[in-house]
Amino acid sequence: MLQVKKVLNNNVLIAIHPSYNEVILTGKGIGFGKKPGENISSEKAEKFFVLKNEKEQQQYKQLLDYVDESFIGLMNECMEKIETRLQIQLNEHIHVGLTDHLYFAVKRIQQGIDIKNPFLNETESAYPKEYSVAMEVVNWLNKKLNIDIPEGEVGFIALHIHSALTNKNLSEINRHTQLINELVQIIEISLNIKIDRKDVNYLRLVHHFHCSIERISEGNIPSEKQETLAKVLQNEYPVCYNLAWKLIKIMQQKLQKPVPDEEAVYITLHLQRLSKQQ
Repeated sequence: MLQVKKVLNNNVLIAIHPSYNEVILTGKGIGFGKKPGENISSEKAEKFFVLKNEKEQQQYKQLLDYVDESFIGLMNECMEKIETRLQIQLNEHIHVGLTDHLYFAVKRIQQGIDIKNPFLNETESAYPKEYSVAMEVVNWLNKKLNIDIPEGEVGFIALHIHSALTNKNLSEINRHTQLINELVQIIEISLNIKIDRKDVNYLRLVHHFHCSIERISEGNIPSEKQETLAKVLQNEYPVCYNLAWKLIKIMQQKLQKPVPDEEAVYITLHLQRLSKQQ
């Protein structure tokens, strides 16, 4: 048995748990008529989550001040669908981040305002599993709310899911995406080309950048030596090889982490494919 601490609305309340201290219980009508100090069984809840971080607890409580109760219920159902689909428990900060994002996204759509997502193809390439689940979420919400959520939102939702899966801060993920966009712009200027954002070679390059940046950020640096191949590429494709090193220096500066020399080999090969096709 848990003890009711505070009723937030008819469908959400805060309770005292013997192991986790404060927990948030959600379920249709679970808070109706409840008083602080009353006992309540956790089985009455459709979902309960801990939100151990005090700041996230406060953010969730503030969320309930402006988000409709019905939408909170819908989002709790949405979280369960994502977890069932991925067969994993998501980091609970998604309850705050994704609920807040989608609430305002739906409001904008209902007002006829469309926010463009410039990194849609890049997100799909970098996080295909999350993107697929996000697409299912959008289709489900379209039916539930009788609206037409634009495709750009799929990318934003995918980033929230990736953040909850990896326990990475969304702002860090966005910084990495912006870094990749900066690298791509430098590639286009340096090689004097316009890259097709749907081209398979471009998507492979973006996927490589994402994987490399995540490894470098985590300090997971592989120790593969590619000195012989590096010399061959330096002689055969000097423009792409020199550009690869320029990109590596930018990555080091932005990430404040060492980038392994082997990256020059992989980036050169990607650049050569792109420039050759152009």
